[in-house]
This record gives sequence, C-alpha cells and structure tokens, in this order.
Amino acid sequence: MKIYMNGEFVEREQAKVSVFDHGLLYGDGAFEGIRSYNGVVFRLAEHIDRLYETLHTLLISVPLTRPQMIKAVVHTLQKNKLRDAYIRLVVTRGEGDLGLDPRKCYGKPNIIIITDKITLYPKELYQNGMAIITVPTIRNCPEALNPMLKSLNYLNNILAKIEAANSGFSEAIMLDHLGFVAECTGDNIFIYKKGALSTPSQGRLKGITRECVLDLANRCKIKTEERLITRHEVYTADECFLTGTAAELIPVVKVDGRIIGDGKPGVVTLKMLKLFQSATKTDGVRYEI
Repeated sequence: MKIYMNGEFVEREQAKVSVFDHGLLYGDGAFEGIRSYNGVVFRLAEHIDRLYETLHTLLISVPLTRPQMIKAVVHTLQKNKLRDAYIRLVVTRGEGDLGLDPRKCYGKPNIIIITDKITLYPKELYQNGMAIITVPTIRNCPEALNPMLKSLNYLNNILAKIEAANSGFSEAIMLDHLGFVAECTGDNIFIYKKGALSTPSQGRLKGITRECVLDLANRCKIKTEERLITRHEVYTADECFLTGTAAELIPVVKVDGRIIGDGKPGVVTLKMLKLFQSATKTDGVRYEI
C-alpha cells in the first residue's frame, strides 16, 4: 500500500506524523471519506468542496488548489492500482506546541490520502434491513461545534457508537439539542411516508450520498422534504433507510423496537438503492490505471 503524504508516496509503515501534530493532540483538522467504483471516483468534486469549506472555517490553509487535490486523490488510486476503493483524505493543522493556540503551529498542514477497501455492514443487512436504536448522546449543538464541519474531532459520534455497540446494535440515531432526529453516528437518515421522502434539515452533516439521493428522488418526481423530524415520525414511517459514503444506502426495518412498515426493505428504498448504484457508475471523476 502506497500512502500519499504531502506530495510523496510512502509505504504504510513509513506513513507517520509527529506526536506534536495538532490533528493528533486536539482533533484539529478535517477529513473526507470517498468511494471509487470501477474507475469512477463518486462525486469527487463535491467531496473536495466540502473539505475546503471545513478547512476555511477552521482557518487551515493548504498549498494545493481544489483541482490539484482532485489529481492527488486520483494519482493515489492509480499508484495503488485500485478501481474499487474507499479513500480517506485527511488534512491536519500540522505540528505545533502543546498549547491550544493554532497560531503556535508552524503553518505546514499535513495532507494524507489513504486508499483501501471497506465493508461497513454485513451483506445480509442490505438485503433484509437493519435494526437501530436511539442513544442518549445527542449531536453537537451547532453553536458549539457545527455538525456541518467534517473535522477530525469525532468524539461525539464515537460516544454514540459506543452506546449503540454496548446495546448490541451496529448503528444508532442521534437527536439534536432540541430533541429532533439529527442523523446517525456515521450516516444520514431518510423516512418515506404518504408519497414524501423526508430527511432532517438540521443537526447533521451535509452528506454527499444524501444529496445524491435527494437529486435522484427529484428526478423521479418523488416529493422530497428537508425538515424537522421526530422519533414518532420515524416509528410510524412506511420506510426508512440510511445513507453514507461507507454505508452507501442501507434499509432500516426496526427502530427502538418498533417495526418500520411491514418489517422489510420498502419499494421506494429499493428503488433509490438501484438508482444510487447506477449513479456510482457515471457520477464522478473517471480514471485509468
């Protein structure tokens, strides 16, 4: 495995950062999880745009332009001869002192690109649907740490994931600070009822797969809504599914012990899954090995 480190390719064993890197010390940085499908990096430009938006808010300046970052991602895939891969793009603030002040960093952020394989959930869950729960840990308040930032500080999500795992579940719903459904620990959430496909409007990450599903639904003349959603609405939905780069699109058939619809992946869910799988073949940056 060749890993991109600040413009060079190194072996996995040599891919290291300083113990004084603020990404390690404080979660001070940003990342993107990206997928390539048969030589197409799905919505790569959108991922890079989201990365640079997070970096702009964090006041981290990188020496690469957006087109150059896109080329670096593609080059890493080519270097590893991968046509189907999970890509982790990481930018840290870089090395500094042991204090919080980012001005004490040396102005040299680390840019790291890893390409590998990933399977988030077992195949049978995509076929039969999964059961999830709601956990006590809420999503960060936007005025504290905006969930729109895809930063290296993922402790909020990790704590919720721990609660899910301790209860025997792979995924869990996180509520926002007002008690509305925000998202899951690593996925966005959708519900379908009475002809409308709804997804939370606040307290969540601007998911790339989420945006793709909304686009696909609109093309199919399926009514879409971005709005406040309660747990009661999830329980009583006709269908429910989750979206994310790693998860892709996975049906949910039970939430907090309540069966969703008829307890099987719904017609609209399966339609959106098929459309999404088709979109991954063309919607992105194509490359050759």
